[in-house]
Formats: sequence, structure tokens, C-alpha cells
Amino acid sequence: MTDSVEIGLGSILAARASISVAEPALTFEGRTLTYGAFAGRVRRLAQGLRNLGVCRGDRVGYLGFNHPAFLETLYAAASIGAVFVPINFRLTGPELEYIVNDAGVHSLIVDDRLADTVGAIADTLVCRQLITAESGRSGWHSLDGLIERSSDLPAVEAVGSDDVAIIMYTSGTTGRPKGAMLTHGNLFWNDVNLGLTGAIDAPVSLTCAPLFHIGGLNVTTLGSIARGAHIILEREFDPGQVLADLQTYRVGTLFGVPAMFLFISQHPDFQNADLSHLKTLVAGGAPVPEPQIRLFLERGVNFLQGYGLTETAPMALLLPAGSARDKVGSAGLPPMYTQVKVAGEGGAPLGPGERGEICIRGPNVMRGYWNRPEATAEAIDTEGWFHSGDIGYRDEDGFFYICDRVKDMVISGGENVYPAEVESVIYAHPAVAEVAVIGLPDEKWGEAVAAVVALKPGQTLELEALREFAGASLARYKLPRQLHTVDELPRNPAGKVLKYRLREALAGD
Repeated sequence: MTDSVEIGLGSILAARASISVAEPALTFEGRTLTYGAFAGRVRRLAQGLRNLGVCRGDRVGYLGFNHPAFLETLYAAASIGAVFVPINFRLTGPELEYIVNDAGVHSLIVDDRLADTVGAIADTLVCRQLITAESGRSGWHSLDGLIERSSDLPAVEAVGSDDVAIIMYTSGTTGRPKGAMLTHGNLFWNDVNLGLTGAIDAPVSLTCAPLFHIGGLNVTTLGSIARGAHIILEREFDPGQVLADLQTYRVGTLFGVPAMFLFISQHPDFQNADLSHLKTLVAGGAPVPEPQIRLFLERGVNFLQGYGLTETAPMALLLPAGSARDKVGSAGLPPMYTQVKVAGEGGAPLGPGERGEICIRGPNVMRGYWNRPEATAEAIDTEGWFHSGDIGYRDEDGFFYICDRVKDMVISGGENVYPAEVESVIYAHPAVAEVAVIGLPDEKWGEAVAAVVALKPGQTLELEALREFAGASLARYKLPRQLHTVDELPRNPAGKVLKYRLREALAGD
């Protein structure tokens, strides 16, 4: 059953293109497409995919760095009722094989950098068609060739709000990734929620976070396209390029994860960069250290801490611009059409100041995990609440704060230590460039609080000096008992620190 008003991705782009036909839609590596040209390529690619046998409900995958072909494939798949599967470009061959075959991908579009990787495992994949996103490859179809040879799609396929638009695999910091089924309704209501906050209404938006990640795709990118904004798309994140593009295109909105903003602030061009036109930075993916937030606020830029997950498409909380200074460190408030609670045992809501699991309910919550009914039932209870696995609390004003992942919490001497709280304090130390706090086995305390630190060039740091610095802000049981220095912290492509790798590497030391 379809909705009386079409809210599918294909219909949204078609409507926007009819309104903004001559306006700039997408700029990539010096080339700009208008909305009319962009939508035209999408219509022809949609027909080309249909000519290759892609039917309603079939999965169409994309493996590659940020590129217009990513968005063209997404909208083309949606236009024929197919399901888009974006894939992490840093995965190994066996990991790619697992996701492609788990999703049952019919046609896979691949960029130049990943073509050899896919070619080496092609015989193990269930794909019926392999398509190059850029250069040609023997035995493969070409995306540009499909567009050039195809006529326009006669009409966008009608979809319902519960029809799956995207299967997005969770970043998989532990274990096998699961495919979150995000519907057209999930994506639409996330955009409505974001739009009503007024946080991303700038005419120019920069996308440099990986599009295969829900934050890079659906915090500013898809919503900005729906509103007719101009997207500046970067193939991959480079802090110097970001600073240059922010100024060249007078960008108003940028989404990133904390690590990205850290690297931008540490770039030598940061201090002299003209950021006067930059209205809002939206951060998600991990708790943001308070010193980092204040650094951008001092430059006159609203720095909004947000909170969300792949499974919630993603926004569950966002800090209003007017509260950016008064509520530094807060993940904010639920948007209009989403409910959030802090749950204790049995799911009962907890009061202000009490720490429990963050649970989310609303039209932005995923339909479930692809082919994982047991995992779906475990994550979404019978009342529709999605259980995030994150620990948080709300203050007397109703603002939410995220402490940490349940699995990352350190229990030292019977006391619960939330790493994000300790990391925020250590991050302010003048010698520290990056920090991750983990729990390591300890015969006396059960777990010892351990700080893993990447130092700024030319700096040194000793454990006792760090404990003395942090002791002004933290109770003694929260202070690090171990200090380990590394060149850099291991991260996944979404920017999240892979703490399990640190625990594995350091547990035997």
C-alpha cells in the first residue's frame, strides 16, 4: 500500500528537480551538476538498472569512496523500488564477501580504488552484475555507459513508507555487522525532525564524512538535497581540503565525527581560516570532549552535539543552537517526532540524574535487521522501543547526556567508570592530541582504568603527571592507573575508536 503523498527518495528528488532545475545540486572535484542534470542521470541510470534485470525489492550495492555515482545509484535504486546497500570501503575481501552475500546484492557498483579487490573475489559473490563507477573494466558494465545508452525511466516506482530503502550495515566494532533495514519513512521522518530544528537550513553544505555511514548520508546530505541546497562533496576527508572548501564555497553546514573536528582544529590553516559564513557544525558518532566544543564556539560557530545510530536513521537527540553554550556536552533533546527515555531494569523510565540505557521510539526507528529476526526482537521491544546499548542520563531541564557504551563501561573496584567522562578531562591536557580510555584486567581492582594517548609532536607525558592533572576534575577511582602512548588510535571509517583492538593489544602487557 502506498502513501497518498509520495515520500520515497526517488519521488523526493524528482519533485526537487522540477522546482530547482537550474540550481546547483552537487559539486565534486571541480564539476557541478544542476538539479536538472543530476535528476536526469538518475532517471537514465534507473532505467539502465531495470534493463539489467533489477526488480522491485532487489538489492543494489555500492562500494567506493564518496562520489556522485554513490548518490546517483541510491536515488536510481529507489526510483525503481530496489533497495540500496552502501558498503564500507575499508573492508577486506572476506568481509566484503560476507556483506554482499548476506544482503543478496543483485548488482554491485564499484569505484576504481576497490575494483581489484572485488575482482579478486568476484567468483565468490552472488552478484549477477558488476558495474564500474568510474573507469571501464573488462567484463563489467559501466555506470556512465548505462546512463548514456538508456532512455529516461517512464515513471518513479511508487513506494510505501514501510518499504525498505536502504540496508545499512552497522560499523561492526565487534562481531559480524548486521544490516539495519531503513525504510523510506525512516529517512523521511529523520529529515522532518532535522528540518524542524532549523539546524541544517544553510544553502551550501559540505559532505566529507563517508556516505556509507548513516551520519555522512542522512544528517546533512539527503536532507539538504530535499531542500534544494548545494552539496559540496569530497571524495574523502582531508582537513586541509575541508578548510579550503569551507571558504571557497562559503559553506554553512558541516557534519562530522569528533575525530574529524579534532583534525580540522589541529591543522595549521585553522587559526587563520575565515569561518564567518559557517553556521553550524553537527557532531555525532561519539561523545565530543568539551574543550573541542568550546574551541569552535570561541570562533563563533555553533557546535551541536547530536546523538543517533544507524538503527534510528540516525537522529535521536540534537542540541538546539540556543543551548550550545549553556549545555556544552549535552547530546540535546529529542526532536518533535521521536521519543527518548533513560531506562532502568525492566525498561522503566528513570528520573533526572539517574543513569540507564538510552531507548528510542518513533517513525525513524528501523524496521529491523536484515534476515535477523532474533536480533531484531532483542533490539526492539514489544512497545516499539529500540534499546541502544548506550548509557546516559537527563538533567532537570530534560537535556540528555551520553556517558558511554554499556560494553565500554569500566568497573574498577566495584565502581562504574564511564570512559567518555575521563576522556573529556584528559583531552584538555596540553600534551594530548587524542585519548581513549579502556578497562584492562587488574588482579586487585578487577579492571584498571587505562588511558591510551597519542601525544602532540615533541610532547611527553608521565602517568603521575596525568593523574595529577585529571585529579582536579575526577574522583580518584576514575583516574587512570595505566598510561599507554601510541602514534595514533585505531578507528573505523566512521571515526569511532576501535577500543576492542586496544584492549586486545594491551591486555597482555
